[in-house]
Amino acid sequence: MKKAEVVFIPSPGVGHLVSTLEFAKLLINRDNRLRITVLVLKFPHATETDVYSKSLPISDSIRIINLPECSLPPNTNPVSSMSAHLEAQKPNVKQAVSNLITGEASGVLAAFVVDMSCTAMIDVAKEFSIPTLVFFTSSVAFLGLTLYLHNMFEQVDSTQLLQQNELAIPTFTNLFPSNSLPRSLLSKEWKPVFKSYARGLKNADGIIVNSFEDLESHAVHSFFSHPELTSLPIIYPVGPILSPEPKTKDIVGSDIIKWLDDQPLSSVVFLCFGSKGCFDEDQVKEIACAIENSKSHFIWSLRKPVPKGRQGFLDRTAEIGRVIGWAPQTQILAHPATGGFVSHCGWNSTLEGIYFGVPIATWPLFAEQQVTAFELVCELKIAVEIALDYRVEYSSGPNYLLTSDKIERGIRSVLDKDGEFRKTVKEMSEKSKKTLLEGGSSSTYLGRLIDYIMNQVSN
Repeated sequence: MKKAEVVFIPSPGVGHLVSTLEFAKLLINRDNRLRITVLVLKFPHATETDVYSKSLPISDSIRIINLPECSLPPNTNPVSSMSAHLEAQKPNVKQAVSNLITGEASGVLAAFVVDMSCTAMIDVAKEFSIPTLVFFTSSVAFLGLTLYLHNMFEQVDSTQLLQQNELAIPTFTNLFPSNSLPRSLLSKEWKPVFKSYARGLKNADGIIVNSFEDLESHAVHSFFSHPELTSLPIIYPVGPILSPEPKTKDIVGSDIIKWLDDQPLSSVVFLCFGSKGCFDEDQVKEIACAIENSKSHFIWSLRKPVPKGRQGFLDRTAEIGRVIGWAPQTQILAHPATGGFVSHCGWNSTLEGIYFGVPIATWPLFAEQQVTAFELVCELKIAVEIALDYRVEYSSGPNYLLTSDKIERGIRSVLDKDGEFRKTVKEMSEKSKKTLLEGGSSSTYLGRLIDYIMNQVSN
């Protein structure tokens, strides 16, 4: 029997690319009737994607095709550059898929799986008369917020809607604060991007979400019960799909792990703000002051050197902490000495913190991170609040300075061995490890998804 060919189109962003590739491996390990081809979009300066795509084992069941890089005119508007790149890549995708289905060992083309930011590729899938599934690398609650607000924008004036201090969103049990909405909803220049993005999600035949029902039970159930959401594409929560560490920075990682081996159980706070998270000098000083005043053992992943005048901080904390650049995040979170995680609330980092049972202190920076912070603190009650509405604008920088006393309070709370959050996170950690095993909800949704894909071949 010929295999069912599934074409994956991940976003070039590392956080999206790696979890998409891990999901591809999950699919082929579950069912050997599938064969996956990953089309890697090459955007200018996106060299970091090469590290991951080259490290993947190539087999009969999964293969990688690096598409040619497309250059755009130098005056392309940054807001619309992603859309422009996707449009430029459509002929390359079409050609690659045509070559795929005419090859000697070709299977039967069954579906496209495209990243949440690549829904423009649904047009190409339609040319081949096959369904498209979106791989959504954020929470079910955020997916619901996006689709529900798009529905509202088509019915009422969006400016009027966003002037409300709180919004009733079906995927949240609490009223949602407007000041925690993503920038794409709050700024005029990004509003068309949001509308196009949400419209793209609605055009999908199904949405695969990197989350799990035990974590977001209310949000998941709302997709099957709320009248504003039941008519939208069906969702498949199949997570948590975690990203492995790249194998290129082992020396730095091994030094940190050796240091952690000598620390007391659950005593270390890990401060890390993602691949793009960095702060100005004033904010770095406040963080350093908070760490020192808390007297906590720590690992601080800092994208820039400690500012001049603060070198004494390194000397004074040499015995109890480490300031590093790149951090082997999953290894640190998995270590028994790690007791708390000050995080930007990127969804991959959030899932990793939960999986390893490490309480999170929320400090969102951009994109949908404020939404995730609100969900963790107010909905799921598995995180400590440092901030919910902090955001960094590309043009103007942060909206305010977070003072050391707030940060210190967050560090102390997240390391509190008797804290209410620690027990809840440990319980959710156990559920996250069982959900992909046979009988778990994510395993069941994965089975339904594979049945849907295989039905395309048999019909």
